[in-house]
Amino acid sequence: MFESDVERYLVDRCKARGGEVRKVRWIGRHGAPDRRVMLNGVCFWVELKAPGERCKPHQIREHARMRKHGERVFVIDSLEGVDEVLK
Repeated sequence: MFESDVERYLVDRCKARGGEVRKVRWIGRHGAPDRRVMLNGVCFWVELKAPGERCKPHQIREHARMRKHGERVFVIDSLEGVDEVLK
């Protein structure tokens, strides 16, 4: 399974529940999350990984910066992880 499989599953599951998902391109910010999820009045960021893959140090730092300012950031590397976050 690839990261793109997890990403496709996230998008499909979110849309099936009436939510929206946006792919984000960050100019001048390395390590920012891949997707913005909007579902049932809740918004959060998702960093997608292939199964077993971990975040790189610059991603960990950027996610920490965002969390410090109240943003919710999830790292997901499996289809089960998508289901858990979307509960």
